[in-house]
Amino acid sequence: MKEDVFGSEALAVREDSERLNAFIKNNSKFIKQCAYKSVHKYVSDSDDEYAVALSAFHEAVRSFDETKGAFSSFAQIVIKRRLLDHMEKEYRHRAEISVEPYMMEGELNEDEDNPLAFELKEKTASLSAESNYSVQSSVTVKDEIDALSQILETYGFGFSDLVECSPTAQKTRTACAQAINTLIGDPELMSSFRRTKTLPMKDLSCKTNISRKILDRHRRYIIAAVEIISGDYPLLTEYMKFVKEV
Repeated sequence: MKEDVFGSEALAVREDSERLNAFIKNNSKFIKQCAYKSVHKYVSDSDDEYAVALSAFHEAVRSFDETKGAFSSFAQIVIKRRLLDHMEKEYRHRAEISVEPYMMEGELNEDEDNPLAFELKEKTASLSAESNYSVQSSVTVKDEIDALSQILETYGFGFSDLVECSPTAQKTRTACAQAINTLIGDPELMSSFRRTKTLPMKDLSCKTNISRKILDRHRRYIIAAVEIISGDYPLLTEYMKFVKEV
């Protein structure tokens, strides 16, 4: 929906409860997207976060001033503020939350020879040890994993599958990092990747001189890394620091 139409429609329906309810219902996808960006997890109709986001969108419609900017931007701000307030109230009395990423999708093998498992284990230990660690940040780690799991399902695998396909040898890790950087840095390849939900093996192999055998063996790991680095996962991106250093 074009911004001028979006804003104009918001103004037109604000005094008509029936039209306002229809407007809110018709924009449920937009509301969920705003909620997802605010709490970093998939939000369904049954979630408390969705109810808060709906109320916030209603508030945005009723208080929107077209002279102060675009309605979509204003609505996103209102939804984010209300969801942050909701999260703060919900977790205000919790002094510390220990987040263990391997619990999100079942137990993972914590073999320290496996870099992903080792990094997740180290991160968990760090969160547990810091008694003053931000509650909001702790929750976000869990939420990021939940959101990522939803994305990975569209590729046909889950978060727990990453341990088995994570590269262990430094040479292989470097090769995977090169493939990840090449894919993210090539708009045409990324477009194909997003559209087909498959890794462009042939093109990546040609551009990086990495064997298709390596790319295929670590396909899921590369896909997950690309989604993390190119998406809105600031804490999970910490696990992929080495990719940017290659």
